[in-house]
Amino acid sequence: MAITKLDGTAKGGVVLAIADQFKIPVKFIGVGEKAEDLLVFDKHEFVDSLFCLKEQ
Repeated sequence: MAITKLDGTAKGGVVLAIADQFKIPVKFIGVGEKAEDLLVFDKHEFVDSLFCLKEQ
């Protein structure tokens, strides 16, 4: 699955719940409108960004 329009975390938190419930792996995320904005999904980095666990 590829999740697009994930340039904000407000709607991003539900991604992991949906992927887990339906056993669908998320492989890519789109964080913008260009082809370069399609990134490989890193679930650990995503969760860290939701909770601001990484130092900036």
